[in-house]
Amino acid sequence: MNQAHLHKLVSSQLKEKDPEKLFNLRLATNLTLIQELFFSLYPENEHKDHFQNLLALLPKLFESRPGELKKQDLQRVQSTNWYQSEKIMGMQLYVEHFNQDLNGLREKIPYFKKLGVNFLHLMPITTRPKGENDGGYAVNSYLEVDKRYGTKEDLLALTKEFRKEGIYLMLDFVVNHTSNEFSWAKKAMKGDKKYQGYYYTFEDNTIPTEFEKNLPEVFPETSPGNFTYIPEMERWVMTVFNSYQWDLNYTNPQVFLEMLTNLVKLSDMGVDVVRFDALAFLWKKIGTISQNLPEAHNLIALFRMCLQVVAPGVILLAEAIVAPTDIVKYFGEDQKRGNECEVAYNASLMALLWNSIATKKTTLLYKSLLHVPEKPKDCTWINYIRCHDDIGLGYENQLIEELGWNPGMHRKFLLDYYCQRLDWSPATGLMFMYNPKTGDGRITGSAASLLGLEKGLATKNRQLIDQSIAKIIMLHGITLAFGGIPLIYAGDEIGTLNDYSFKNDASKKDDSRWVNRPMQDWETISKLDDRELPQSKIFHTLQRLIQIRKDNPVFADNNGVTLCHTGNDHILVFEKKGNHPQGLLVLCNFDEHPQVIESSWIKKMGYFTKGDPIDLVSDTKLIANSGLLELLPYQMIWLKKD
Repeated sequence: MNQAHLHKLVSSQLKEKDPEKLFNLRLATNLTLIQELFFSLYPENEHKDHFQNLLALLPKLFESRPGELKKQDLQRVQSTNWYQSEKIMGMQLYVEHFNQDLNGLREKIPYFKKLGVNFLHLMPITTRPKGENDGGYAVNSYLEVDKRYGTKEDLLALTKEFRKEGIYLMLDFVVNHTSNEFSWAKKAMKGDKKYQGYYYTFEDNTIPTEFEKNLPEVFPETSPGNFTYIPEMERWVMTVFNSYQWDLNYTNPQVFLEMLTNLVKLSDMGVDVVRFDALAFLWKKIGTISQNLPEAHNLIALFRMCLQVVAPGVILLAEAIVAPTDIVKYFGEDQKRGNECEVAYNASLMALLWNSIATKKTTLLYKSLLHVPEKPKDCTWINYIRCHDDIGLGYENQLIEELGWNPGMHRKFLLDYYCQRLDWSPATGLMFMYNPKTGDGRITGSAASLLGLEKGLATKNRQLIDQSIAKIIMLHGITLAFGGIPLIYAGDEIGTLNDYSFKNDASKKDDSRWVNRPMQDWETISKLDDRELPQSKIFHTLQRLIQIRKDNPVFADNNGVTLCHTGNDHILVFEKKGNHPQGLLVLCNFDEHPQVIESSWIKKMGYFTKGDPIDLVSDTKLIANSGLLELLPYQMIWLKKD
């Protein structure tokens, strides 16, 4: 059973909302599951003392939580699932790329409110190595703010202002690894056996060699292999991502206790959503690929159950860019159903949308989405068309083959289409981490450049510019309507193009993901009143769609998305209804030519019962001529059932 429901029930029975009494009740409610999860990872006959240490740690962590946040926790426990609301609109950004630092970000709150954004994911702001640091995901500290962004006091002032303005904050918790400059790593390099045990370290490469037989390479071009020899301590250390990122050894229960403390203290700074980075990699086992292991799921659930006791108003996001059937597992299965992460990235939808843009067909999108199991009702997706990272091609080979396509050749086509290997393609993306041994690669680029705006502006091709604008709006419109938290990358709301300046930076030039992490263009934003600019058309249309979403409860997430087959492979149609009697029908044309579908089945669904319905997107009546409904190139329609 979902433990959050039990907490709400218990809380509702108490007339006097005493925080300490509620803490004890939450602990009692979760204790059995916490104990089962802990001993599933750390055998009871060896780790009774560590479990007692955990029980002693939880009240200490609760006691140190700020009173204002304890009050907010109680309000959230008693309310419905706030993260499923139609009124949430998210944005992801690098603070230094957006407006210099945390105080500069605070100055731009009016801009967020103007667009309709009230949920922010700030990329890592904690201390990191000066050179290569994986965009801040090589952490030197989990709690200290890097001086380039300001101070911890600046962060606390920002989160206080966010609470006042109704803005939710998401920060990263790099749960899988630290940098080689982290205090534990430094002590390990000096020979401290305790801290060597905080990582996967080995005297020789015998065990690493056994691991390597099954471990894939995350960054085959820049960081091949999964282990690095450290001369200072004369040991090999597991470094799955980069040589300067040391994987934490969660088979050591002391690591869990330390990281739980870091997690809660991060939450105590006013964080509403904690993004669990690279959580699929948390547990390592020889003879496996060490991803998505059952122990990793138990570990995540253990983090969740403990955090829920101490800070029940804080939720977890699963950063698991894995196969579609694996993604939903991070919400929890069986006894853990609904008791792992409340939110997960809808990476499948993201990748499938890019496939449909390139192929102009929705066949793989339909086939793949129908194979994704339904998520628990109390969990939700983050829907996005791109983020700070690359775009992977994680489609299931079997489904590609069922369409009559060769999986390898199909992925090659997508890489060619988006990475400037086809003259006729409008996309201007770059290749990321191409592996010549397998032919695998990933795609980088801003949304506007991948969708043709960069090429259209360069060639002054008005048709291409108009089509790219339509594609940008359609893809973001799908994320607004699909069910979950829509998340836009900063700059995409004004059609920002690729930023090639990274090639001149020694610490970034080998990482093409920086091409899609541009500086926020405030000069362009100052000209948004000029409605003829492509950037203005994108901004004002998205602004209006965001407001439409907020004004209509049917957009809330309640597991009410149903795919509708039209017989036209260029068109995507889905209905959003769930618990709402009104219903919303979304129709999208992925082709560069007009497409038609029969309108009779739409009428049977009740969308033409009171005459011609209003398309919320264009704010015009939708007319079906001779029983056929025409969709223009890359047109999106939102039909609301009254």
